[in-house]
Amino acid sequence: MCGVIGIYSQSNVSKKLFYGLNSLQHRGQEASGICVFDGKNMVLDKGMGLVYDNFDDESFIKLQGNIGIGHVRYATAGGSYEYNSQPLLAFSKNREFALAHNGNLVNHKSIRRELENEGMLFQTAIDTEVILSLVAKYYKGDIIEAVKETMARIKGAYSVVMLFGDKLVAFRDPYGFRPLLIGRSKNGEVIIASENAPLEIIGTDAIRDVEPSEIIVVDKNGIHSEFFEKEKKNTASLNMFILQELMPHLTV
Repeated sequence: MCGVIGIYSQSNVSKKLFYGLNSLQHRGQEASGICVFDGKNMVLDKGMGLVYDNFDDESFIKLQGNIGIGHVRYATAGGSYEYNSQPLLAFSKNREFALAHNGNLVNHKSIRRELENEGMLFQTAIDTEVILSLVAKYYKGDIIEAVKETMARIKGAYSVVMLFGDKLVAFRDPYGFRPLLIGRSKNGEVIIASENAPLEIIGTDAIRDVEPSEIIVVDKNGIHSEFFEKEKKNTASLNMFILQELMPHLTV
């Protein structure tokens, strides 16, 4: 299943991400990771195994930042290897992009081939890197437009949290297959996660679902929400798309 979490706060978020990931541990036990923004750079710490096995006091000393994302992995696309663990961190156009993803893309292989033919290199075997690569490719100064162009290309189920400088970004597929919730406390701290457990443990006063097709950006100006598509998709149309994708590869 995998589990994702993102936190925007006025204080260090590393331990909150740790406890939040621990509450999502049932969603994936193969690998776990945390990435924070320290005001200048992104700092990443991840590895194979459980949350409690991967992070200690030295980790929290290194992971200093008031914005961060985390991930627990259950392998679907790609094998159970450390290089497939998340969050993924990339550098493009003098910017840092970090992303964590829960879900599966049904067209990631064709997009990956296209990007490879354009000369792009990949460091993992997972479909998550396709999302990260597309966001970086389409970024031209507006992160929301880059996400919209990415969502126009990818097909399947996905809930994503992303670090982009001093911004926490989240988006959910038009079908709403994978869960994603957002909560906000009275002091302005924002938490986005796969389930409500992290939001309740860390402490939020208002919780709602991130809507299908919704793109959320949290920064110093507050919470901004836009939609990739206004109307919700129905699962029948996705099932037909999946069938069309799979049919050429089936043998009788």
